[in-house]
Amino acid sequence: MADNGPILVTGAAGQLGAVGRTVCGLLLDRGLPVRAMVRREDDRAAALRAVGAEVVVGDLLEPADVYRVVSGCRRVYFGMSVSAGYLEATVTMAVVAREVGVDAVVNMSQMTVSQMSIQNTTSSGQQRQHWLSEQALAWSGLPVVTIRPTMFLESFFALAAPTVRNRDRIVVPFGRGKTSPVAAADVARVVAAVLADPGPHLGGIYELTGPRSQDMHGVAREFSDALNREVTYSDIPAEDWERELKKLGLPEHLTRHLVTMGELHRAGRYDRLADGVERVTGRPAISVREFVSLHADEFGGRRS
Repeated sequence: MADNGPILVTGAAGQLGAVGRTVCGLLLDRGLPVRAMVRREDDRAAALRAVGAEVVVGDLLEPADVYRVVSGCRRVYFGMSVSAGYLEATVTMAVVAREVGVDAVVNMSQMTVSQMSIQNTTSSGQQRQHWLSEQALAWSGLPVVTIRPTMFLESFFALAAPTVRNRDRIVVPFGRGKTSPVAAADVARVVAAVLADPGPHLGGIYELTGPRSQDMHGVAREFSDALNREVTYSDIPAEDWERELKKLGLPEHLTRHLVTMGELHRAGRYDRLADGVERVTGRPAISVREFVSLHADEFGGRRS
């Protein structure tokens, strides 16, 4: 496969999880040229430039911006935060990638897509857009590799951190449903490995989970072990959780997505286990306990 031109990484300045930013660093560590697409010039853009990335500013919803950014690149990582315009951005990228003639598109999707069909979707507009985006990319004829992670550990812990820190409790409406969240760093390792040598992966779908699927009581035990203090799980009604999310002032599209994730967890739809991380990278995904240990300060610290 041709190796000319930089590798484009969209969402390179993302915050929560920061898959794009981590992918940039991993590719640069391999000595590969990286073009990092960001929404604006800020400290995060400057940091990317400082480590050797070519930083370009653009909007994934503006075709002219996407064409300017993709031109000259042979490989593309497409990822975007939860957004009402996700499907439009995907189709725009597909149109431009076909026009430019890229050799590989690595598409960030999500694992719920594998359980969806025309007659079986979800109430999350974001999840439906991911499903439709995969259909559009398949129709495009582009050389695509699809990445389907389950819930990110970072997203889950952003929701759990305040109550763990203040009350030693995980408070979410997951019932007895099992879950297997995956760290964004592990997802980024998979993406970077595929972008570095996409040929063997073209047309593939990689489902990514953590190393264990367990209910929230099991997750709470891993918190307890990592923090050396007792952390428990409190199930709450979905309506109460939705009310708390709305108090945060989140966009309605994001709130509906999070509420749906709660509903699907309770229904057992996140009880999944896949070996995609280890299969692609040769290293297993990190556990909840390992992740909490690494970020103990965010959860109130570890007791001696």
